[in-house]
Amino acid sequence: MAIDALLKRYFLGVVLALVAVAAYFQAAGATQLVGSAITASASASGSSVVVVPPYKLAVPTREPKSGQAIIERNPFDSVTGPLNAVPPPDPALTPAAGPDTSDPLSSPACEGMQVLIVTESTDPLWSVAALQGPGEPHPRMRRVGDEIAGKKVAFIGFNPKENTPAVWIEGGNTLCQAMLFRTQPAVAAAPPTPAAAPAAPEPPKPTGGPPALDPAIAAKIHKVSDTEYNIDRSVVDQILENQAELMKSARIVPEQKDGKVVGVRMFGIRPDTLLGTLGLQNGDRLETLNGFNMASPEKALEAYARLRTASSLNVSVNRRGAPVTISLHIK
Repeated sequence: MAIDALLKRYFLGVVLALVAVAAYFQAAGATQLVGSAITASASASGSSVVVVPPYKLAVPTREPKSGQAIIERNPFDSVTGPLNAVPPPDPALTPAAGPDTSDPLSSPACEGMQVLIVTESTDPLWSVAALQGPGEPHPRMRRVGDEIAGKKVAFIGFNPKENTPAVWIEGGNTLCQAMLFRTQPAVAAAPPTPAAAPAAPEPPKPTGGPPALDPAIAAKIHKVSDTEYNIDRSVVDQILENQAELMKSARIVPEQKDGKVVGVRMFGIRPDTLLGTLGLQNGDRLETLNGFNMASPEKALEAYARLRTASSLNVSVNRRGAPVTISLHIK
């Protein structure tokens, strides 16, 4: 009876409570159905979703936006093409291939270049050569790396194939050599005519090599003693003007002692050449010229520059271990 009394008394509240519970379960079921529908739709379209706890909607994720398509191609420009395209290399900026150095001993002779003196050393920085290029009035002393006629001195040394000192010069993709001595190939003798009796042809004499001194120049050099000579001033001028022929009489090689260059040793001097007529002998080691140390390329160039105005020359050499001074008086 007590329960009946309570239900009668609170009938309206009980009905409202039951309605509220029914409404709650209905809303929860509707929410679950909507979430399942959204999840199935996102999976079908390829988008990823984040699963949230029950009774909450699944929220689809969004990938970050990118402007790569605009960078790669301007959609409003059909002419320019890809904006990030790498330009092709410029042939003008591509370094050119160097000359062929596989067989430098067989390099062709340099046209229009003359070498007068070659001073070679085991250290390329000490090698010096007197070179005269096309259009140059006088020869100049040059080292490895110096310029001549728009080209560059690549190496100074000895060519055993041609048996001569030489200077290798490179320009662009070409390599040539200027040789101090060069023997021309022998020319075959013409066959005898049928009417004449056959005779053994004389072998042609090779040209090149150290030339004998012109008698006109030798006549102006007067020997006073083995170490003293009088020289006419005109001889000095002729020597400086015609060094290409007059100075082809020696091979000059720097000589070192205890790791230090002490002078230049001269080989190939004959008595009938210019240096031989001036009292120098084969194998002499040239040490100083008018006090200038010939072991220093800078001092040697300075001494060479003062030859035209000098009134006398004092040449100090070492001959077979003994010092010898040769005095040349220019009159």
